[in-house]
Amino acid sequence: MANAITKGRIWMGFLLAGITIASCNNAEKNSKADSIAMRRQFAESPVLSPAQALQHFQVENGFTVQLVAAEPDVIVPVAMTFDERGRMWVAEMTGYMPDTVGTGEEAMNGKIVILEDTNGDGAADTRTVFLDSLILPRALCIVGNGLLVAEPPRLWHVEINDGKAGKKTLVDSAYTEGGNVEHQPNGLYRAMDNWIYNAKASKRYRREGNRWLKEDTHFRGQWGISQDSYGRLYYNNNSENLLGDYFSPGLGSTNENQRRVAGYNENIVPDNRTYPIRPTPGVNRGYMKGVLDDSLRLVKFTAACGPLIYRSSLYGREYQENAFVAEPSANLIKRNILKDSSFFVKGRQAYAGREFLASTDERFRPVNLHAGPDGAIYVLDMYRGIIQHKTYLTPYLKNEIGARSLTQPLNCGRIYRIIPEGSKPVRETLNNNPADLVKALGSENGWTRDKAQQMLVDGQYKAAVPLLKALLQDSVRSLADLHAMWTLEGLHALTLDDILRVYQEDGNIAVNNNALAAIPSVLDKSNAAFITKLLAEMAGHTNYAPVTGFLLPALKKYNAAAANEILTALYHNFPNSPYVAAAVISNVRDKEVQLLADVTAWNPDTNLIIRRRLEKVIKDIRNNRQANADGALAKEYPRGALIFKTVCQTCHGTDGDGIQSLAPPLNHSEIVTGKKERLIAIVLYGLTGPVEVNGKVYKAPEINADMPGIATSDEFSDADIAQLLSFIRNAWSNKAEKVTEKDVQAVRQQYKGRQKSFTMEELK
Repeated sequence: MANAITKGRIWMGFLLAGITIASCNNAEKNSKADSIAMRRQFAESPVLSPAQALQHFQVENGFTVQLVAAEPDVIVPVAMTFDERGRMWVAEMTGYMPDTVGTGEEAMNGKIVILEDTNGDGAADTRTVFLDSLILPRALCIVGNGLLVAEPPRLWHVEINDGKAGKKTLVDSAYTEGGNVEHQPNGLYRAMDNWIYNAKASKRYRREGNRWLKEDTHFRGQWGISQDSYGRLYYNNNSENLLGDYFSPGLGSTNENQRRVAGYNENIVPDNRTYPIRPTPGVNRGYMKGVLDDSLRLVKFTAACGPLIYRSSLYGREYQENAFVAEPSANLIKRNILKDSSFFVKGRQAYAGREFLASTDERFRPVNLHAGPDGAIYVLDMYRGIIQHKTYLTPYLKNEIGARSLTQPLNCGRIYRIIPEGSKPVRETLNNNPADLVKALGSENGWTRDKAQQMLVDGQYKAAVPLLKALLQDSVRSLADLHAMWTLEGLHALTLDDILRVYQEDGNIAVNNNALAAIPSVLDKSNAAFITKLLAEMAGHTNYAPVTGFLLPALKKYNAAAANEILTALYHNFPNSPYVAAAVISNVRDKEVQLLADVTAWNPDTNLIIRRRLEKVIKDIRNNRQANADGALAKEYPRGALIFKTVCQTCHGTDGDGIQSLAPPLNHSEIVTGKKERLIAIVLYGLTGPVEVNGKVYKAPEINADMPGIATSDEFSDADIAQLLSFIRNAWSNKAEKVTEKDVQAVRQQYKGRQKSFTMEELK
């Protein structure tokens, strides 16, 4: 009987195996059939007129897409801002990638233009050139009587004289030092704390009178930046939906030795799935398994950019504080829903299997999203076939570009706005009356609140001070309080009493953390004792302990002993909180070894998070010192050092220790110092994660899943590549045999005709 049952199980196993094999074969056939069918259906990608392009959109029910501007009124728009009159100031990156090898990319044909809707129908009807003859302008921001303009490598402030360009002041000669077009600072976002922040950068700027201040801050994102109603910043990189900060942007960057500060650069929406409505084979890694699905649609983000936190009432309550993200490679815009919990911000995609906006037009390339003075979302569409820069352009993608003639057009560009069906949004405008501007701080439109605050600060309207203080004394709590508080800070009229009126013990945690972030602006001898007591109390509160730690560097200037006592209390109270650990370490620049000794003496547990984080920082310090000692190496391999700085450094870091969300370390990497043929193959043809370095496995979303190869780039000779690899194999703590030009040529010959990236398994 038992044998009969066993035989029955065996035969059933064979039967099931047969069904499984048949199912797999059928699935494979269906997959190929789907791909072939899609290739045939979308074999061509015609250039559409603006009117035709509108017909190719699918947008969320209840919404409609309107054309605001198109060629010839706007060409290749990449960044935009609105002035108080509702005019659009647009950066046109006309010279970007004219063909697959970037011919003429250095042409001085970029412009800053002003677009205006004079009849109120929502469409721009006038175009004025404000600046021309620019090379690849990439960001702009109105400040006072002028416009900040990022034109690599410089950042300029250009006076505005009745719509015409006036005096030009150099703000930063190295705004975009290092990197290429895809990996240079951008954004120029005026945040609630009156500082201007950037994506793909660790610098912030602020104008004080006739001076421009520049300070270090956290490194953030890749392309595009936004803020929520509590002044927290959001950004992303190509492969990640949404990253952001839990705390105010001006805190937590006082210790440059601490590379990773918990609470900043957090993964807000970990779901990176995309749902295009057309095949998207024209992505750089489309030939790799898992990049496209069976119908040739992009599975996950590969060009996420231009995030926008929606802060208006036009779309309705359910859309407020939602995060919208553009994906030009998949011709879509994604909607995410964010939620606060304690001081954390977490999010999820709004829909499963669909998007807020998508197009079947392959040339629809949304690269930036902006909030408008009418409460609508404005979409900047480069309307181009090529969006991948030549440095990373694979032969596969070159073939896709050629197959559907995606090099053209070069003279198009569109701006759209998304509005509720049947609505007629009213564009808010602002005047320079201080009373009216203070009133505008209570607007339901986040753009209006931001702009009113900026105009009050830029104008230094002291007449607004009593009005702002009266607003704070009102018992009704609203978002206007935060703007009033920071406006007073910008007017140099903020007091501790003003902050305490915003801070409510049983109030909104996000509001309270924002209020506390303003304390360094008012801290002085007269209130240091009270603030010390306040921070000592908060050191035991879960929701406010991290911010307390971030504020202590300011307190140390007035009461170092009390600040150190609070610092000790913080890690005693929360030794296993990564956020408190980051806040504590932000106080001990160049004194990390002593703090580690203090922690160990208090508690010898080697697994405490505060201890492990300190050990990591101390290790990073040693590596960074070695990196600074590599000057002789740069002289030996000058071309290699230059390529590292302009191409590799932007993802792997100046000290070779990698950058979170982008790339793993090169320092202490057995991949770098191991067999040189393997390293040459990776640099030539690229590498797909996961990747193990020094015993740790790096994979998405912790890092970008793919490193592009440069085998087909005409920018780098084999001698250049040999110098680059010799440089990184001997930089920092690395020590390995140098690479020669013949070594590179041999590997090229070995893998002649290869297009796809390697995996670590292949290379083993």
